[in-house]
Amino acid sequence: MGTVTIGVSIAVPEPHGSLLQERRAGFGDAAAHGIPTHVTLLPPTEVADTALTAIEAHLTEVAAAGRPFPMKLSGTGTFRPLSPVVFVQVVQGADACTWLQKQVRDASGPVARELQFPYHPHVTVAHGIDEAAMDRAFEELADFEAEWPCTGFALYEQGPDGVWRKLREFAFGGSVVPPQAGHVERGSLPTSQL
Repeated sequence: MGTVTIGVSIAVPEPHGSLLQERRAGFGDAAAHGIPTHVTLLPPTEVADTALTAIEAHLTEVAAAGRPFPMKLSGTGTFRPLSPVVFVQVVQGADACTWLQKQVRDASGPVARELQFPYHPHVTVAHGIDEAAMDRAFEELADFEAEWPCTGFALYEQGPDGVWRKLREFAFGGSVVPPQAGHVERGSLPTSQL
């Protein structure tokens, strides 16, 4: 029995995903091309390879209970000095991401775990690089904006080469994306949570 490192995330769609990945590489983040642009729901987690079937079943249930919701990214933020990260902020969809990550990590599920830091949905654009490059990332992406209807999430595995590869996508059970106007995120929660 071996182990694998997995993660669960919401992909940032094209053309935004590639643009942010290229910008991240341009700031000098060597890991940029091995990490698809995303909002994390489950950070890198080592599991037994035999647990993947149970994990996929759990994620299928989480997705079935979720509903599509509008996502919007706008502006930058940082976790410095606590953690050497600059990110693009999630300004719409954060409540839904928070709910989803709780369901993914639920204590009764196969990937229950505590987080090192409180959950804060974001899109990393610089990590662990020199301070000047971090400052550049913060400033140059301050006006960045993107929005899209989030209709699901995906399970990824980190290969021995450090590259993250998608194993499977999980579509939400609902089919209606709430309107962008009015910034109402209630539609992102399952009906039992409203």
